[in-house]
Amino acid sequence: MRSAAPQEIAITVSGGVQLACGLVLPTGSAPAGGWPGLLLFHGLGQSQTTMEQIALAAFAPAGFASLACDAPGTGSSGGTFGLDGPTDVQDARDLFDWLAARPDVSDTEIGAFGLSLGGGLVWNAAVAGVPFKAIVPAITWTSLSSALAPNGVPKSGSIAQLAQVIPFGKWDPSLVQARSDLLSGQVTPAVTAVATARSSLSKLHSLTVPTLLLQGRHDFLFDIDQARAAYNLLAGPKRLYIGDLGHPPAANPADEESKYLGEAVAWFAHYLAGGPAVTQGVELAHDPWNGTTTTFKTMPKSRLASVNLPGATTLKPAGFVTRSARLTGGPFQTFGDAYIRVRYSGAQGNTDWGHLVATVSVKGRSTPVTEGAAPIGASAGVVKIPLMDESVPLPRGKKLVVTFGATSRDHVYYTSVPQSARITIGRATLVLSLLATR
Repeated sequence: MRSAAPQEIAITVSGGVQLACGLVLPTGSAPAGGWPGLLLFHGLGQSQTTMEQIALAAFAPAGFASLACDAPGTGSSGGTFGLDGPTDVQDARDLFDWLAARPDVSDTEIGAFGLSLGGGLVWNAAVAGVPFKAIVPAITWTSLSSALAPNGVPKSGSIAQLAQVIPFGKWDPSLVQARSDLLSGQVTPAVTAVATARSSLSKLHSLTVPTLLLQGRHDFLFDIDQARAAYNLLAGPKRLYIGDLGHPPAANPADEESKYLGEAVAWFAHYLAGGPAVTQGVELAHDPWNGTTTTFKTMPKSRLASVNLPGATTLKPAGFVTRSARLTGGPFQTFGDAYIRVRYSGAQGNTDWGHLVATVSVKGRSTPVTEGAAPIGASAGVVKIPLMDESVPLPRGKKLVVTFGATSRDHVYYTSVPQSARITIGRATLVLSLLATR
């Protein structure tokens, strides 16, 4: 089945804001009861055009009518950028009603697909009661606080890059204080309030809509835990695809796109149009992408492996301390929550050395395996640094390098400490979570 060219239209939502939208329909006559419909929500820095191209390539040929709009405050849409807040959820409800009111679209068989920022809106609209019959949130968050400031330390470098995408004057005024606080490395009540209002995790236990989750295996903005937590809570039919897609340092191979979009088409075809049955469970794409995947009936099992990193080195604000060790055996693949436990001394608490960043890499590779940070609240002690949940192959026999600093070399963490600050890094233990062999 082919698709018609997008129809560029303007839709006025609650509050009188006009959104620039595109409607993509299959060619030919609509079936009795109308085409099954989809709302498509784009990511930050993308536009309705991005989603129209996906509709043209994947959804319209499969018989779905798709509506995509520039998010408020972006592109040609009016309004202000709300980061998937309550106003954006109301807009999603209004767009659902607009699409359902068309005589050539089903008024009940409507689903939603969203990338990154758009995936967050899919989650938030679904838990707010927008009556989607199936959803596919992709490379996104369910807990905004744990995504942007895991363990209470903001990913200031990543946040700064994201904040530059939308001109400051387009931000909703309710976000301004939280934006400023996060950029300065603080998790304040304003930050907590904004994140809580834009997180779906606490409500997912009662969500029964059939959900296909698409998440990146190597994504330092929204790690696997964002989807894992959702998958474990969802009460309805569910499937999790973990692949090489996502935010940096994800590889995003072009030829994998047809795989996960094909999964989305099959999911919607079954739950919106009575198509063939789809399986549930977890699917893990091979890395690097080679066109194959491994499937699991439930969340894959993992096991912990630890290595000691002895030494005592004084760390200065602009410098780094590195330790290396070799895991015996292998090859391995990380999967699950890892951490580093570090003994330290000579710090002066939050007024001097306020946090410590740790990065884990394979020796000889520039791209880290994972990283994380933890606040330092005393002059001496032991701190546990949780690491992001990433699924990365570890070659047999290669050394792992752990780097400590006030920032990370890839600038995910970029909040500095005073130039006079010092901290001595003592003995550390790296505990990795590895995918268990079947």
